[in-house]
Amino acid sequence: MKLQRLLSLLRQAVVQYNMIEDGDHIAIGISGGKDSLTLLYGLAHLQKFYPKSFRLSAITVDMGLDTMDLEPVKALCAGFGVPYEVISTDIGKILFEVRKESNPCALCAKMRKGALNQKAMELGCNKIAYAHHKDDLIETAMMSLLYEGRFYAFPPVTHLDRTNLTVIRPLMLVTEADVKGFRNKYQLPVCKNPCPMDGHTHREYVKNLIRSLNADSPGVRDRLFHAVITGNIEGWPDHSL
Repeated sequence: MKLQRLLSLLRQAVVQYNMIEDGDHIAIGISGGKDSLTLLYGLAHLQKFYPKSFRLSAITVDMGLDTMDLEPVKALCAGFGVPYEVISTDIGKILFEVRKESNPCALCAKMRKGALNQKAMELGCNKIAYAHHKDDLIETAMMSLLYEGRFYAFPPVTHLDRTNLTVIRPLMLVTEADVKGFRNKYQLPVCKNPCPMDGHTHREYVKNLIRSLNADSPGVRDRLFHAVITGNIEGWPDHSL
C-alpha cells in the first residue's frame, strides 16, 4: 500500500467520524508493532495538509519484559518532528512472575491503557489515537459474539469520562493486509512483541477462524465489517459509511 492510499483511508475515517478538531493534541500509543508505526506515519503526514491544525506526541508503554530496541522508533519520530516518550513499567513482571496469570490479556490491556492515559494527561493531550484497523474491529465483534453472547465492537470515537480523554481510531478503514504492505514498502522499524502470549490468544484463534471462513465463502470479512458499521452498536453513531 502506498502512502497516498493510507492517507485517503485515514482521512475518510477522520472526517466521517469527526475524530480531529482544531487545536487537538493527540497522543499516539506506540507498541513498536506494524499497526502503531503505520498510524504514526499516517498522522504525521496528514498533519501537513489537514485543514484542522493538531499536534502529535508518541508514547510507548514498556512492559519490562525484555529489552526492546526502540532507537529506530525514536529516529522515526524525530524525523517527523513528533516528541516521543517511553514509560518504563513492571507490568510484565507483575503479570507473569508475581500473579502468574494464565489469561493475562484483559488485565494487561487495562494496565497499559492506564499508564498511557496518565502520560497523555501529563503531556497535555486531549486525545489518544489507537492503531486498531479494520480487521481488529471485525475480530472484536466476532469475539464478542462467541465469548460474551453479544454484538459489540469498539466505536470509532470513545470519550473517557474519568480522564476527559477521547480515544480515536483513524485506521479503522485500513485492512491488516494493507498495513503489512505499507510496513514492507516503507521499511517500518517494527519491534518484535516481547509478550510470551503473543500468537496464543483468543484473538489469534478468531483471526484464523475468520480467515478460514473468508476462504470458504469469499466476502465474509467485508460482510462482517458492514454488519459492524451498520449494526447500531452501543457507542457508534447511527449512520453508516
